[in-house]
Amino acid sequence: MTQDQQSWGKTTGTRLIGVGSALPRRAFSNDELAAEFNLDTSDEWIRTRTGIQQRHIVSGDETAVSLAHEAASRALDHAGRKAEDVDAVIVATSTPDQVFPSVAVRVQAALGMERGFGFDVSAACSGFVYALTVADSMIRSGQARRIMVVGVEVFSRLLDWEDRSTCVLFGDGAGAVLLEAGAGKGEGILSTHLHADGRLGDLLYVDGAVGCASGKVALKMHGREVFRHAVINLAAAVDEALESNGLTGADIQWMVPHQANLRIIDGMAKKLSLPSERVVVTVDRHANTSAASIPLALDEAVRDGRIRKGDLVLMEALGGGLTWGSALIRM
Repeated sequence: MTQDQQSWGKTTGTRLIGVGSALPRRAFSNDELAAEFNLDTSDEWIRTRTGIQQRHIVSGDETAVSLAHEAASRALDHAGRKAEDVDAVIVATSTPDQVFPSVAVRVQAALGMERGFGFDVSAACSGFVYALTVADSMIRSGQARRIMVVGVEVFSRLLDWEDRSTCVLFGDGAGAVLLEAGAGKGEGILSTHLHADGRLGDLLYVDGAVGCASGKVALKMHGREVFRHAVINLAAAVDEALESNGLTGADIQWMVPHQANLRIIDGMAKKLSLPSERVVVTVDRHANTSAASIPLALDEAVRDGRIRKGDLVLMEALGGGLTWGSALIRM
């Protein structure tokens, strides 16, 4: 252990000190998407089933790395830290630009970091909660003092643009948080809770591999079954988080959920008796950005002043695997 590691110890808590996000330049409304890709669908069909009105899709020189770098840079600026202050970069993504090197080390280089380490985490739409958990554990163990956690997706690479049931659901984007050792008792990341059930892997998956020679990569989803498991498993993960901290739904100031479907989000809010104005919703403008959706929404709500220091924030997500999890953070 280095002298710096010894200075903050092994039992310190983790606090969130910076947020940032990035979206591709080009946005598509439902009608624009239908026209662009010749889809047999409509704005009404999409909005009434999902709550989605538009999404952003990469174009030109935009990549997972460029979006992640932009989000991470903004998180650094928000925290008042420099790249040399960061010990590690952990990126949650299912859509890397390359099989390897990881998006994380590309971001590390783009930020100008000359030390530390980086790696990617793959847990589909639950990826950010998974990456947050890993980073929190590393900070608590003394492995690192400051870690940049990024969720980034370029899901437009994985979509079958002839399948209207899936291609209208997703968007591209990135969100980042900078974590730092030093939270006191009852502050920062209170707890995280991860789960997976590989027996349900065929409910939501990508057929093929990014960069495979055939080029045949497409997302497949059994929507009704995924919806059913989302309602059940997310409710259990939320209960687990609250019980672990001796809290109830009444203690939650804000819910920042994975932005997959407005019906699921509304269902979770009702379970917690949380009024709609206490739920951060971006699915209408961003669609489902998978691992990027929670940090994207968090960044928006922090910067517009809704979420303030001291607020108790609940995060939850479910994705392919199936994977799911929850986190409680005192900002």
